[in-house]
Amino acid sequence: MGGKNKQRTKGNVRPSSSGRAAELLARASGVVPGFVGFGISTSNEPGYVPAVHGAEEIDNLVDADFRLVLRKLSKRDAVTKLKAVQEFGAMCQERESDIVKGVLPYWPRIYCKISLDHDRRVREATQQAFEQLILKVKRNLAPYLKGIMGHWLIAQCDTYSPAASAASVAFQTAFPLNKQPEALIFCKDEVLSVLQDNLLKETPDTLSDPQNIPEEEREAKYMRLLTSSLLALKRLLTMIPQTDREALGERLAHVLSQGKFWKYSKHKTPQVRGAFFEVVAALCELTPQLVEAEAARACSAVLLSIDDSDPVVLPPLWEAVLHILSSIEDCWTHVNARKGVLPKLWLLLKEGGRGLATALHPNMLPFISKLPAEVTEPKLDFCRTFFTSIIQGLSSERAVASPSECAAIVFATMECLRFLLLQNTGEEPEQRAMQAVLISEQLLPLIDKSLGNPALQSGPLFLQITEMLVSWEKRMTGNEAKTFQRLLVDFWEGLGSLCVGYVDQEETEQVALEGVASLLQIMQNPCKQVKRKKSVKICFLDQEAKGQGEDPPSGTPPTELSESQGKQDSSLRSSHLLDLVCQLAELNMVYVCERNSERHLRFLALLLCAFPKPQVFQVLLKSEDGKPEQGLEAELGALTENPAVRFLLQRVVMWLQQDNRQDTDFLVDMVFSALHCCNSKGEQTLVLNHITMSLKWGVILQIIQKACADAGYLEACRGWLKGSVLGEHLVGLAGELCAFGLKGSPSLSSPLLSQHSHSWPLISLALSQQHNNESLIGKVYVEQIIERLHATLTEAKGMSDAGNVEPLVSFICDVASNFFSSVKGCLLLAASKELLLTIFQLCAQDQTLTHLSDAVLQKMKLAYTAGVHSLVTQLGAGVTKGTFLYSAAVWVKNLLLTSTLNAKSLQVLVQAVQSLAETLSSAQQSECLLSQFICCLTPTHEEWVCLRKALPPQWVKRPLLCGRLRVTEENPGMDLWKVKDLSRLPAHLCASAVLGKIIFIAVPADTQQEETDTSELPDLRHTVAEILYALQWCEEMEHCPAMLAEYYKMLQDWNIAEKTHSNSSAKAGILETLFTRSREEGALWSLTLASYIQNTKPDASIIKSLCGNMESFYPLSEQSVCTIQVLCSSLTAAEREGLIALSIAELLNWQEKEQDSAHSVWACLAVLHCCLQAQTPVEEEILLAVMATLLEWRNSREEWFLFNSDLGKASAAELALPVEMMCFLCWLVEHSPTVLCSTHWDFLLCSMLAWLETASESSGAFWNPWVQQFVCANCKLIVRLTDFFKAPPAGVAEQLPSELSSEWQEFFVEGIHNLLLPLLVKIPVEFPEPDEPLFPMAVVVAVGEALSYIPIQLLTHNKLPARFVADQKSSLPDALQTLLNTLGPLLLFKARPLQLAVYQILHKIMPLLPESDCESATAKSEDEDEEEPCLSPPAAIMTILTATEELLENILGDVQVGEFAVVQPLSMEHCSILGYLLAWKLLLTFFKAAPSQLRVQYSLYLRQTRALHNLLLHLFRLMPENPALPGQSTEMANKDPKSFFTENLSLSLHQKEGLQCEVPHLACSVYYEALKDLPAMVRLWWNSQEKRVFSIVDKFTSKYVSSVLSLQEITSVQSSTQTFENMTVKARSAAREVIATYSVDDIFIELVIQLPQNYPLGSISVESGHRVGVAVQQWRNWMLQLSTYLTHQNGSIMEGLSLWKNNVDKRFEGVEDCMICFSVIHGSNYSLPKKACRTCKKKFHSACLYKWFTSSNKSTCPLCRETFF
Repeated sequence: MGGKNKQRTKGNVRPSSSGRAAELLARASGVVPGFVGFGISTSNEPGYVPAVHGAEEIDNLVDADFRLVLRKLSKRDAVTKLKAVQEFGAMCQERESDIVKGVLPYWPRIYCKISLDHDRRVREATQQAFEQLILKVKRNLAPYLKGIMGHWLIAQCDTYSPAASAASVAFQTAFPLNKQPEALIFCKDEVLSVLQDNLLKETPDTLSDPQNIPEEEREAKYMRLLTSSLLALKRLLTMIPQTDREALGERLAHVLSQGKFWKYSKHKTPQVRGAFFEVVAALCELTPQLVEAEAARACSAVLLSIDDSDPVVLPPLWEAVLHILSSIEDCWTHVNARKGVLPKLWLLLKEGGRGLATALHPNMLPFISKLPAEVTEPKLDFCRTFFTSIIQGLSSERAVASPSECAAIVFATMECLRFLLLQNTGEEPEQRAMQAVLISEQLLPLIDKSLGNPALQSGPLFLQITEMLVSWEKRMTGNEAKTFQRLLVDFWEGLGSLCVGYVDQEETEQVALEGVASLLQIMQNPCKQVKRKKSVKICFLDQEAKGQGEDPPSGTPPTELSESQGKQDSSLRSSHLLDLVCQLAELNMVYVCERNSERHLRFLALLLCAFPKPQVFQVLLKSEDGKPEQGLEAELGALTENPAVRFLLQRVVMWLQQDNRQDTDFLVDMVFSALHCCNSKGEQTLVLNHITMSLKWGVILQIIQKACADAGYLEACRGWLKGSVLGEHLVGLAGELCAFGLKGSPSLSSPLLSQHSHSWPLISLALSQQHNNESLIGKVYVEQIIERLHATLTEAKGMSDAGNVEPLVSFICDVASNFFSSVKGCLLLAASKELLLTIFQLCAQDQTLTHLSDAVLQKMKLAYTAGVHSLVTQLGAGVTKGTFLYSAAVWVKNLLLTSTLNAKSLQVLVQAVQSLAETLSSAQQSECLLSQFICCLTPTHEEWVCLRKALPPQWVKRPLLCGRLRVTEENPGMDLWKVKDLSRLPAHLCASAVLGKIIFIAVPADTQQEETDTSELPDLRHTVAEILYALQWCEEMEHCPAMLAEYYKMLQDWNIAEKTHSNSSAKAGILETLFTRSREEGALWSLTLASYIQNTKPDASIIKSLCGNMESFYPLSEQSVCTIQVLCSSLTAAEREGLIALSIAELLNWQEKEQDSAHSVWACLAVLHCCLQAQTPVEEEILLAVMATLLEWRNSREEWFLFNSDLGKASAAELALPVEMMCFLCWLVEHSPTVLCSTHWDFLLCSMLAWLETASESSGAFWNPWVQQFVCANCKLIVRLTDFFKAPPAGVAEQLPSELSSEWQEFFVEGIHNLLLPLLVKIPVEFPEPDEPLFPMAVVVAVGEALSYIPIQLLTHNKLPARFVADQKSSLPDALQTLLNTLGPLLLFKARPLQLAVYQILHKIMPLLPESDCESATAKSEDEDEEEPCLSPPAAIMTILTATEELLENILGDVQVGEFAVVQPLSMEHCSILGYLLAWKLLLTFFKAAPSQLRVQYSLYLRQTRALHNLLLHLFRLMPENPALPGQSTEMANKDPKSFFTENLSLSLHQKEGLQCEVPHLACSVYYEALKDLPAMVRLWWNSQEKRVFSIVDKFTSKYVSSVLSLQEITSVQSSTQTFENMTVKARSAAREVIATYSVDDIFIELVIQLPQNYPLGSISVESGHRVGVAVQQWRNWMLQLSTYLTHQNGSIMEGLSLWKNNVDKRFEGVEDCMICFSVIHGSNYSLPKKACRTCKKKFHSACLYKWFTSSNKSTCPLCRETFF
């Protein structure tokens, strides 16, 4: 009707709408229609949500949001409904109650539908939403209750538990507990109607729409509704009172009369059957009269289903069975018990209840108690069948697998058996026959079966039998005494025969004998078996009067029987039981003695353990001779008459001594059984002492273990354990073990392990086990054993390298660990302390000395940790002389001060001491113990001084050359500066490492307690200062040995520096200590102070309080100068000005110093320079005064300047003064050059040059750090002067003397560089090993930096000694060739600054070199008929490449192209690769400067030598996969990524950080330049590579290089100043295009050059734009020519266009094309066609003809085919 695509009625312009139709209907009739759905509701209320939008009264009732949600509830999609229900609940919770009430008229219909939804989540959410609705509307729900209650009750019985629970919660929310029956009564008729319809009328198809709902879903919904309805019916009956149930009687009777109702007993769904039987049980209990009316159907439905074994059905089924038997007296008249019921039951019992024994078998006793006589006749057959079936169930698969199933069957069997026996206790023949059947045919066979079944033995059967016997014995005092006495006799006779049958077999199973012993033991003492508590105890009502005391009350579990009651029970049946035991023991002994049966011996042990009685032992001795040995009578006296003792001595000890016996555990039990029969503890001790020497160590160990595990056994053994016999025996054992262990050879170790496998555990147990805080054995023997172990361990420590004593040490560690951790007060013994100290010493030594494995060391650590913990927690130990902690501290301290420790052994020692300190810290009650230990460990002040003096002095070099320290101490001799490999670490470093690791355990780094420094660790500030001193020493060391580097890395890993700097407890004290040490000693203490200030950043007030008055530093000493230097930056400007004033005053009065005036002026200049560097303002008069003083020294103290002196003979103090002069002059040039007058400038420049001459003449002394400082300061002054004269500051040039600049340029520059260049060459000659500490690296850096300013003309006219190489072809001038030959090899020298300095020098002259080749190229004959010539680049550079290519192949050969090879900075490989790449950068610079004609020849040479081929392969091993510049933030990397291709490479001589990226960056730079300057050659190489390399190169270049190169190429075109006649060139950067327009006369040509994505690897495309006046063929030729030029020439686009334009110009000038290449200008050598054929007169390029002749193997003209002359 509403189809949008259908033909509409004429004039109807709107589609049909049911909503609009309803609105019109409402307007016409005034009645608001509602939609009524299909269903079973018969109420007169509207059935669904009103859809009318125009009716105001409806809007007032139902909120628009609610209307929308309620409409969603009608959707079929489960997710939509679920969200709608959840939204409905949320709206009910949030909206006002008046709004929510408007939903109530429509809620019943909706609820009744969605509460039965197929999706369980929807059902659960519905009940939760209903609860929210109830909470909001409350009593307003009452009018609608009848329409809801039926489905609400069904929902409470939902098969989905969460939904049912939610419905129950909603019901409880609506009605309190006492009101719930009333609510159901109010709606009982409606509820019953709903349930009746569901049970009798509904089908799957009527409940759901068959057309839309799948059959499986319909069936599931119907089954769920049936189950819930049946359960709801039961719930209704149980909740309403009896009167209301009677009122419903007629309607219930109608339901019961329906055959469909009773058919549910056979329903295919277990849930339905289970719910049905629950309803039947409830009906039988609540309305028995209704069930009696339908007795036939009820009995058939229930009793004939007795074999239903579904887990869901069986429990309610048997509940219904028992109710049927109780409610319907004649129930058996409606069914045939013998054919229809009992056979099913027997089968079910035989199968063990089919896995449901726990639910089924508890019903057996009530079931058989309700059976009438006519069903059980004949009784004997019934009983036989019943018990046979139920006992057979024990063999079922589920009963065997499940102990609970088996136990349920056993409980049911014994309960039923006891019940039937009590029912037949008379003396009539029939009753006696029944008794015989039950005992002989059922009970005894069951026992027989259990004796061979371990599962039944461990079950409750034996305990149940025992309880039955106890009850029989109790009944022997009543009227039925005769019967029960006879029953007992019959039972014991049968049991005896049964047991004897098992024992009287040689090959009997061990399981059976254990079963017999277990049965007898439980009968003897039922309380020992762990029993499961039963929740219900059966009480037989008809027999209660006969035996009221038969069982304990039902609430008391069987385990709660008192001990006295247990003994009483045992005594009641002792005669039968003991007689049987004696009989079995006697019989068993025959097999043991005569046939050596191991099984019977074990059985005997079990019997004796359960019955340790003299009567049993007496029986066992019947076969023995009654007279004991005379020796025994003398030693044991009357004890020899004790049968138990005699049996122990004569039999058990003999068995224990047998060599081939492995298992003696059960025999040890016999020992304790025999001891049980002794009359006193003294007798027990006497017996044990007597047998001790006869027993093996393993047996003694078992005896002690059992004694420790059982209090009774321990009491029996106490005297023996404390006695001397066992103690001395164990001491002897310890000595024997130690003696064997010290022999240490494998041949002796193996027997030791086999012979004494129990010995070490025995020693450990004897030492570590305690009872009531007393040792297990005598204290004196404990001490003797410990002494022996300590002596052995000490001896083993001394001979560790001689033999394999590791097993012995391992055993001792195990024993010691148990002893220390278990025995309280163990360390009160002196031997224990010595043992603990020895173990600690072994742990603290390197394994290379002790030769112990990691496993043994771990055991030792555990041992001494346990000992220290015990020492601290139990004894509160101190650190006084004689204690363990004092001894350990003294030993460690001596080891630190005197022993030889390397990094590994120091680390082991530190770990041991740290473990000890942590144990002390965690175990101690107060902090003082660890502090005392650290104080004992810390060296004294005098010892620290000695340790500092022993430190090597090479640390001075680094801070001296960096300018961070001014030291003038004398350190003569070259050998002193050679850092040699250390065989051991300096003792100062070792002590600092140990203390640095443990000191912060006592004082945490973040503690804020200032008093810690003074109270607990008085030397904390001094100790921390020494640790900082050691760290600073390590930091300042250059070229340190590997051991020192490993040590420093170890300290960094421990974060000792961070902990020291962050420790706030002694920060002020540490700073004061460092300041004091710096004032007193200077040198390294000053650097330590500077580092501490830099890291802690103390307040300026603290620094000021330390310094006090500045005058306190004067007169200046070296220490004062060092301190002022490090504090200068922290001082205020006023304080620095004060220092300048004091220094200037002392400086101007230098003549007043009678002695050591040079030192005084040095100190004043040093302080002045420090203050000037700190940007302290200074007046010009002061600077002029200083300059005047310097001039005065020049005249009167010229020796201070060291002009023309041998620097190698000058002292450090003499060298320091001119260095300070240079520094001052350098500062003056940089900051106040206008102060200087002409005289000052002459003095400055002449002094500078004189100092340089002095340095160049003393190059052999450059190993001296002070000489290096002299040279570096001079070079720094040269650099400052060069910068100054190169670019004077604004306004300064006018104030300078007029002739100064020209003098500098004409005289001083040449003089400087003519000295510096030979000096740079001389250094590697004087010091050929750059890895040696003597190599003057700082001088190389300084000289190299100064030479970077050398003018080119001084290079081209250098005065280096001539150096030429034989057979070296060169057209270069001699000076340039000498320069190349001299500096070229230095590119490979293993000193990075020298390599870079040489590179910077050679880079200046590279563009000049092609000029020499131009002349030779022009001089070549034009008539040569040969291939185009190749020309070698400079031979010196090519020699370097040749030399390094093989080296690089060795380094990178194993790395595949495309993989990144990581190069260690400053290694030999790094320097070789650096030299190789720098040589290529020079070569590319040379190539770029060459003209186009020469490039062709150079490139041809590179192609022939495959140099570029090798370079590119190496580059793709050195360039990283991602060449991103390190250190970029993520945001910057995404926004403006920087890479090695976008950023210029800075090759700084001073660079020390970031060297890891230098080679990759340099490789990327070389690749970039190769692509830029040699694109055709790189393209040719790329096309010749295999597929993998081809792809790698293409991807890498496209991703990282092409965009940068294209942009630069386009930019160079845009910014190019080159102009062409008749041609204009434009560029479009966005489109990567270059447009060239050529016009001459009437000809107009436009070319579009498009760069590819992988430029320059891909071919550049040339497309045609507009053209006028050019023929098509000619146009194509020119296009091809331009494409060829751009592809094959090694140059830029502008150069290619220039070449093409020249070609076109020649064409227009009349020059004909070469008919081979169809081009006027040759594409490679750019020549014109000159070779003419004599026949056809056509001209060709020489190179083209040569290629034509060689490729065709003919000498004919390509056109006329005539012979070419």
